Amino acid sequence: MEKHSTIFVAGHKGLVGSAIVRKLKEQGYTNIITRNRQQCDLTNPIQVKALFEENEIDYVFDAAARVGGIKANDTYSAEFIYENTMIQTNLIHYAYKYFVKKFCFLGSVCIYPKYAPTPVKEESLLCGELEPTNEGYAVAKIHGIEMLKMYNKQYGFKGVSIMPCNLYGMGDNFHPENSHVIPGMIRRFHEAKGQVDHDLGGPVTPTVSCWGDGTPMREFMYSDDIADACVFAMDHYENAELINVGSGEDVSIKELAETIASVTGYEGEIVWDTTKPNGTPKRPLDYSKISALGWKPKHKLREGLEKSYQWFLENCV
Repeated sequence: MEKHSTIFVAGHKGLVGSAIVRKLKEQGYTNIITRNRQQCDLTNPIQVKALFEENEIDYVFDAAARVGGIKANDTYSAEFIYENTMIQTNLIHYAYKYFVKKFCFLGSVCIYPKYAPTPVKEESLLCGELEPTNEGYAVAKIHGIEMLKMYNKQYGFKGVSIMPCNLYGMGDNFHPENSHVIPGMIRRFHEAKGQVDHDLGGPVTPTVSCWGDGTPMREFMYSDDIADACVFAMDHYENAELINVGSGEDVSIKELAETIASVTGYEGEIVWDTTKPNGTPKRPLDYSKISALGWKPKHKLREGLEKSYQWFLENCV
């Protein structure tokens, strides 16, 4: 990408989109276009077409998506499949129609088969049963990956599909129930610190309930690192096939909870609700393909959690 290129970042207020905007500005890109939902509803093809008609866009980063944790995915599965399918269909199609030079699409590790061999390789996609609790989201994202690949095959439209591990960081959704695991835990642990027994007029020993039994293993990446990988891939990866991006750190949900408790200063009890689902047991990514091109993550888990908690304190409390 050239520094003067016109770059559209879809989903610029979200976790990944805001990080991509920061990374582009940091690297000297000056012509970045963004639109909020009121300015352009990405599920509406007429409005998306107008966006590309009115702006000579050179590159697109598609970080716009309806996202959430296990509960949100399971509860709002129809909304997840509809909104995500419409967003990516409109963006990919009109980016091609209006001569965009290259398109970056964001997938997710959670769309790989539930029992894919680990570390998960790119070729594992579509080779097994999906995790039932996020099937709507997964089917939509797989559609986006395949659509971009088919547009490359038939039309020569250039694109790259990034498959990141579990993401967190500044700008995340910190809802206690409908967010992903890290922001949800950060909020619940933070709020539990201040529990007071109003009858006794003093503090109580707090408890925080977490889903499952804490045994599933997960790989997490700080948002600034995935943004760096997206910009890197746009410049260095010319294959229409998807490419994994991982952090190399695999931790159990129990270890994660204990680390977040330490970061937030929570000293109460952590209770595991085994009536709730664990999700996929383990899914570290094989990200040797992007590593071979010279990219590597910069943030360790605790450092990223500390930055995320600080952002939460400054923006959500």
